[in-house]
Formats: sequence, C-alpha cells, structure tokens
Amino acid sequence: MEKAAHREGLLIIISGPSGVGKGTIRRNVMADGGLNLVYSVSMTTRPRRETEVDGVDYFFVSREEFDDNLKKGNFLEWAEFVGNRYGTPKHYVDELRAQGKNVVLEIEVEGTKQVLSRCKGSNVVSIFVIPPSYEDLEARIRHRSTEPEDIIQKRLQKARKEMHLKYHYEYVVLNDRPDRAGREIREIIRNKLDAKLIK
Repeated sequence: MEKAAHREGLLIIISGPSGVGKGTIRRNVMADGGLNLVYSVSMTTRPRRETEVDGVDYFFVSREEFDDNLKKGNFLEWAEFVGNRYGTPKHYVDELRAQGKNVVLEIEVEGTKQVLSRCKGSNVVSIFVIPPSYEDLEARIRHRSTEPEDIIQKRLQKARKEMHLKYHYEYVVLNDRPDRAGREIREIIRNKLDAKLIK
C-alpha cells in the first residue's frame, strides 16, 4: 500500500563534453540530502582508474558481460568511445524511480540522445554543463594526465562537436566554479519538484 503512494521520481540527466567537470558537480549536487537523490551507477568496459571504486563510480565489467547485458536489452542508453563501452542499466533506474527516488544520470551526449528518445515528459530533466572556454576545457582534460596524447586529441575533437549540441537540452549550466554550478543545478531540481507537487 505504501509503495502506491510514491510519485514517480525525476530522471535528472547531467551531461556535457568530456573533462567539463560533470563528476565534481554531480557529487556537489548529490550532497543535498533534501532532494532525495540517488546516483545511477553506469556499467563500463573501461579499466578502473586508481581513485575509482567499483560499484560506486562505475560497475567495471568485461566486454563479454557488457555485450550480454546489451543483448538482453538491459540498457537505458549505451555508447562506445575510444574502444570502451558505457551503459546505464535500465531495470536499476526504473526500480529507483518507482520508489519515488530522483535518479541522477551523469552521461555522455550520445547517451543523452538515447535516453530522451525513450523517456519523455515532465519527469525528465536534461542539463548540459559547459566550460568557461574551450581552452579551459583542454586544460582540464590535460590536467588529468591519465591518458596518452592520441586519446586526449580524440577527447578534444569530440568535445568540440558536443559543445554545439547544448541547445538540445532543457538547461545549460556554466561550470565556472563547481560549487556555483552545483547550486544552480540544485535550484533547477528543486523547482521541478515543486512543480510536480502543484500538479
């Protein structure tokens, strides 16, 4: 009986070019306990970085395991970049939203297009994060220094193309400072939740 009282949770997409600081902003937004947010952990075939935790940052899986999930239709979205695959487990997101939780997806632009084609309506919020400049974005990508130059160049080329897709999103947020960008996104979410309660 209690489950039926739940309203379907929001699906909140935080997207933007590689290196724009999506992860930092997402963690800032998630720190607000009053928004009933839960992070949807993506699955990836990419090797784990030293600072990353399996099941927290990503579910790190083999190519075979990923392909098996793909065949079963278990992805809300998926994409491949520089030889690695990334996907959002669909049943996991559906379950959380059915419980009334507001689910945050931190995904690539290509993945966002897939999600928006499948999930429409007022319960979906799409936010595109932009850097102060392309030069700033390049500096951030290089500062990571975890990848070889050819991969960095691919990321930069991809980022330049993705910047032109910001108009496909409901909101565009400037990441001049992660704390300020985080505050703006929390306000967007709060306004959406207030609008849901009025309906």
